[in-house]
Amino acid sequence: MLRTEFVRFLLVGATNTAFSYVIFVLLYTLMHHQHYQVAYAIAYAAGIVLSYFLNVHFVFRARRSLASFLKFPFVYLVQYGLGALVLGLLVRAGLDPRLAMVGVIGVTIPVTFLASRFVLKK
Repeated sequence: MLRTEFVRFLLVGATNTAFSYVIFVLLYTLMHHQHYQVAYAIAYAAGIVLSYFLNVHFVFRARRSLASFLKFPFVYLVQYGLGALVLGLLVRAGLDPRLAMVGVIGVTIPVTFLASRFVLKK
């Protein structure tokens, strides 16, 4: 079961990444190539909302609740903080940031999966 959930989690992650990218590009274009940070923030927030619903229904098959919806963004705060920490450590250890990012992804995906599972299946 855990393995199946993880595979579904990876599929949702790929879908969510593509969705967020499309939203970013559309907003960036609508803003006449200005305010890319605003476009990024809106696309990132939209991605968190989509991720919540896809993870609840498709990955973990859990019940939606206001409490889990409000807790879910903290999963992404943890992911960001951990990613920044690992990236910094790997770069200080001498890895090129582009290669270090691969390590960040390898560390954060399982942690994000477990944190999402904890928040949504509680």
